[in-house]
Amino acid sequence: MRKLIVSIERFPIRGKFVISRGSKTEAVVVVARIEECGAEGRGEAVPYGRYGESPELVLAQIESARTSIEAGADRQELQSLLPPGAARNALDCALWDLEAKRAGLPVHVLAKIAAPRPVVTAFTISAGSPAEMAAAAAAERQRPLLKIKLMGDGDEERIAAVRAAAPETNLIIDANEAWSEKNLERNLEACVKFSVALVEQPLPAGKDSALAAMGHAIPVCADESIHDRSGLEALRPRYDAINIKLDKTGGLTEALALADLAKSMGFELMVGCMVASSLAIAPALLLAARAKYVDLDGPLLLACDRRDGLEYEGSLVYPPAPKLWG
Repeated sequence: MRKLIVSIERFPIRGKFVISRGSKTEAVVVVARIEECGAEGRGEAVPYGRYGESPELVLAQIESARTSIEAGADRQELQSLLPPGAARNALDCALWDLEAKRAGLPVHVLAKIAAPRPVVTAFTISAGSPAEMAAAAAAERQRPLLKIKLMGDGDEERIAAVRAAAPETNLIIDANEAWSEKNLERNLEACVKFSVALVEQPLPAGKDSALAAMGHAIPVCADESIHDRSGLEALRPRYDAINIKLDKTGGLTEALALADLAKSMGFELMVGCMVASSLAIAPALLLAARAKYVDLDGPLLLACDRRDGLEYEGSLVYPPAPKLWG
């Protein structure tokens, strides 16, 4: 007989995490545990206000699926029980983990994909004044890849300050929808000038048609504009890459299918995360080998991670041990 256990957990952030939409000092996550025949599978998800989610709503969504999950619903049935989002992600990843534990096989074998390997992740620099961001970038300039959060007005100065502080580091820019058609061209020119490798979600989702009318001197990546496979076709003229996050796709099952379809359509892949513990990041590492850009630094931003968390060696992150997930 199955038993579903759901909880809200909190992890303090080291300092604070700031993007264009606001700041936070803790990561609030929802953890689903599914017990069956002496084995336990776990999944962690991050409710995200940008998508109308809260911890309480995610708990309620998971509870709506409790009867089916405890009756034995599998991952395929789950896809129709809940929409893409954090609630389905927690349950989907817990079901993958449970299946792996019961079969005595790693998830990558069950999924018929390559084994995860150590990969280099970006490290995030929170948005702030040019001076604040330059100081943060200087402290991390030994890392091979930095992801720079921006805010809209004054972003040219922020980009310049970060590049001066970390002249040898590869940079990804993430505007989190903060740019407008008025400053888009100017900000992109600044990215070219300062050798930025990728620009992520410059315009608001649904208001990004201007990207189709201009050439891309730098690859442009969709984040808020893409959740699952249903939204992919519309992005063809606008974006060169997509950021796959399990909290958007609703779990590893849809994320793997989205990655397959996106690659077949010519999109480059980025695999990303919310600020969360190692339990949330572990499933995403199964996608990392297929991605050109990896942004799985969530645990590095925390003041403390959960027990048996992922191993990070600088910016190199290693696959999870079975005790954590998978």
